[in-house]
Amino acid sequence: MKLNCLIIDDEPFARKGLEEHAREIDFLHCVASCENALKASSYLNEEKIDLIYLDIHMPKINGIDFLKSLKNPPLVILTTAYSNYALEGYSLDVIDYLVKPITFERFLKASQKAFEYFQLKARSENVIPPVDYFFVRCDRKFEKVFFRDVSYVEGLQNYAVIHLLDKKLITYITLTSLENQLPKDQFLKVHKSFLVSIPHVKAIEGDEIILDQARIPMSRNLKDSVVKQILGNTLFKR
Repeated sequence: MKLNCLIIDDEPFARKGLEEHAREIDFLHCVASCENALKASSYLNEEKIDLIYLDIHMPKINGIDFLKSLKNPPLVILTTAYSNYALEGYSLDVIDYLVKPITFERFLKASQKAFEYFQLKARSENVIPPVDYFFVRCDRKFEKVFFRDVSYVEGLQNYAVIHLLDKKLITYITLTSLENQLPKDQFLKVHKSFLVSIPHVKAIEGDEIILDQARIPMSRNLKDSVVKQILGNTLFKR
């Protein structure tokens, strides 16, 4: 992964120094180097720019005003000979603020910060939020069911009865199929005919699990593992 960067500085010597620094860093690709913000605008409109090294004191429009004019600016590192703009720069969410003359070490540190931020943002944008519901077919329609609303599921041969807090749904699906598709950290098979929602368990008494509005039997061969999984590390001991 490389960051497409754009250098904007009216001083030729400063631009050359930044270009040389950028060439030494393998995760940077310098798309262009511009002497003012107006020339840089065309690159921002036509190219995918991930990072700008932006000088503040420039003719026609200074770097701060140029940055404020951008609707969706890329990452920005300010470069300037003046330190008194640092506070204003950070209020615009710039990644870093480099005071000239800029050493390679300082340039590398700022660029690395931008690269790490870019990677973090890219990962967060690619994360698919967990789905907290599912659909089942009941009486010629598809019912949306939230996991949190399911108290328990009862298997009846090729059918299953999904017991919600306020109603029940009968669907043509086996208990085993539901068990394989429901999140295992929330639902647990306690009997050959029953799955229970762990968050809805109110108590365990003898061979039964007490839910909001039902008492569900536990199979003898499943009891030990069921109790262990429900209690987990939440059991307070003497």
